[in-house]
Amino acid sequence: MGTESDLVALFCSIGLGEAKAKDTIKNSQVSTNLKEAILKARELCGKELDQEIGKLLYHVATKLKPQLRNRRDLLIEYIVNRKLTSESQLNAALDYLLNNPTDPLDVKKFEAECGVGVVITLSQIEKAVAAAIAKFKDKLVEERYHFNTGLIMGEVRQELRWADGKAVKSELDCQIHDILGSKTEEDKKAPAKQKAAPKEVKEVKECKDPLADLSSFMAEGKTMSFMDIVGAAVSFHKPGENFKTDGYEVTPFTMDLLKRHLETTGGQVVTRFPPEPNGILHIGHAKAINFNFGFAQKHNGICYLRYDDTNPEKEEEKFFVAIREMVEWLGYTPYKITHASDNFDQLYEWAKLLIRNGKAYVCHQKGEEVKGKNLPPSPWRDRPAGESLQLFEDMKNGKFAEGEATLRMKFVMDDGKQDPVAYRIKYHSHARSGDKWCIYPTYDYTHCLCDSVENITHSLCTKEFQSHRSAYYWLCNSLNVYCPVQWEYGRLSLNYTMVSKRKILKLIEKGIVQDWDDPRLFTLTALRRRGFPAEAINLFAAKVGVTMAQTSHDPSLLDTCGRAVLNVTAPRAMAVLDPLRVTIKNFPKGDDEYIDVQVPNFPADESKGFHVVPFGKVVYIDREDFKEKADKGYKRLSVDQTVGLKNANFVIKVEEVVKDSSGNVRELIATGWNVAEGEKPKGFIQWVSNPIQCEVRLYDRLFKSKSPENLKEVPGGFLSDVNTNSMTVLPAVLVDRSVQNAKVYDKFQFERVGYFSVDTASTPSKLVFNRTILLKEDAAKSS
Repeated sequence: MGTESDLVALFCSIGLGEAKAKDTIKNSQVSTNLKEAILKARELCGKELDQEIGKLLYHVATKLKPQLRNRRDLLIEYIVNRKLTSESQLNAALDYLLNNPTDPLDVKKFEAECGVGVVITLSQIEKAVAAAIAKFKDKLVEERYHFNTGLIMGEVRQELRWADGKAVKSELDCQIHDILGSKTEEDKKAPAKQKAAPKEVKEVKECKDPLADLSSFMAEGKTMSFMDIVGAAVSFHKPGENFKTDGYEVTPFTMDLLKRHLETTGGQVVTRFPPEPNGILHIGHAKAINFNFGFAQKHNGICYLRYDDTNPEKEEEKFFVAIREMVEWLGYTPYKITHASDNFDQLYEWAKLLIRNGKAYVCHQKGEEVKGKNLPPSPWRDRPAGESLQLFEDMKNGKFAEGEATLRMKFVMDDGKQDPVAYRIKYHSHARSGDKWCIYPTYDYTHCLCDSVENITHSLCTKEFQSHRSAYYWLCNSLNVYCPVQWEYGRLSLNYTMVSKRKILKLIEKGIVQDWDDPRLFTLTALRRRGFPAEAINLFAAKVGVTMAQTSHDPSLLDTCGRAVLNVTAPRAMAVLDPLRVTIKNFPKGDDEYIDVQVPNFPADESKGFHVVPFGKVVYIDREDFKEKADKGYKRLSVDQTVGLKNANFVIKVEEVVKDSSGNVRELIATGWNVAEGEKPKGFIQWVSNPIQCEVRLYDRLFKSKSPENLKEVPGGFLSDVNTNSMTVLPAVLVDRSVQNAKVYDKFQFERVGYFSVDTASTPSKLVFNRTILLKEDAAKSS
């Protein structure tokens, strides 16, 4: 029964068409399930199976969840013995078994829930159909054979849950015919389609950027929440219904533990964000923060911030502080801040219980001996529990050197890793417990048990932990403690960067970047310093989505989200990066007199207010906005072409070009007039008058290659791929005075230039701005 033709013949024998049989074989899991179900059914009945039984066996093969596999033979027995005769009965059986996963099975209740032995007579069907038709009769007579009879079928199903569907349909057709008679020619015509309401037509430019049109995610300058955007893509179990999740392991204690869990939580969703405090959070963590906090928030639940502080040699107080700051910066408030170390005493007691139960042992193999997969068992795997208990106590009391002993769990993980380590020796003082401990639990041991202690309902983690899931369930069940459900999703990563803590530290040590918050990095502190709003980070995380796929995205997608938010949140200002002095010799005021110009903070929405900038005889424009001779299509200032000054309603014309001894343009002498008094100029440019001088830092990608950590792409290693021109400092940029009281992290759109944010290096005497991102391509600027 192993060849494809044999399987096709087997599947056809229960009523499947040849095409469907071949299609079924393409799904190895369904194919195996169906083959086993057919062979078991034949064994039970001792003869060939008819089509009705075959249809239900196919339903079992496609709908049976992995956690119900132990109930498969029971269902097949009920099908063969004609106790389950319809898909509705079978679905009810599957639902009952899923909701009652533990033994012993209450057979009487099970059969009652599935309609076993219930006989529906034709008389009952006739009465139920008549009653349902009466409810819709007026509409039926009006619409005749165009009426949606599914409404009537639904009514009958509610009344007669176990009625045969074909019998109900046949009776319904007969009664409708009695009322309406035969179909007329009009009845045979397809119903006229209703015209949809006319939609507003907008001109849409073709764009390959999947995040380009983000207007639908913005409202009154605010972004939608992470979960509102992700929406129905996330569908998890309800609190307390852990056992309904595929792969979840049910023990004789599960239902009682879940009952106690629900009594504690009140059925509330409980999640956690569990970072290691040994580095700064990066863009990938933004997705984890949004997912954990956002999912809890969406369901009126709670989310813990739990520090996974089990590695004392790498943990620093500054990382604890920075992690909390970044969580709060992204807009979330932890229900409670906890630490894995809060549970060190309990974790130690549970480790001893594992040893007593023969599920853990002390091992003396060296680290290099246990690396890899499918290794031979440890020579100490079967040592007596009492011996391991004493040795574990000796580990705790400092009688072994680091690396001389570990506590290992007797379990093989999904990826082939055998007997993962639960405890190792580290002679390092802990940030919270001091020198109380010299043994520290590992992630594989700590994570699931801390989740259990905190009654986490949904343990959300990235896909690389999928192979740890079976260990997660095994450990909780081995200790008979509440077992949460682990759900995995694809991590968020970006091209042209890296987020490895070890490698970022190398960049800092080499002086390539200043610190963890260097604006060229993609740590969250760096992105905040560069000027990205928290809302843009959240929007990016949401738009990337929650999937199992491991994908890498171009940083331009983050830029697009940044523009979407900054466009409606960053007030406008004017700045010239490369100043060129212009003296307007016929300016209507004196040399030290200025006209106050009202400039809208947001030109598209003047209700958000204005700011005042001075306009005097001397103004500064950007050097790139002047050419002595205009090219074709050029719209800015030249000797023979005027230009308008934005917001000032003023036009200037060059009268004289003043150059230095090297022939470089040093100053322009111009005349000017109100824009209403003459011909309208081809273009308008930004300008400043009586400005403040600031430093501006412009950033480019830190790495030249798409995957700087990939040795195939960068054989010399990531340090050889550094872009040495990734930062340009402009020490004497001129900015209008509206920004003079700006604070660190305040954000502005410098008109026609880009989005900028006040840097932490600013002083009372000089502001420093970081360019966050460029504006979208501006045709006027590029011409």
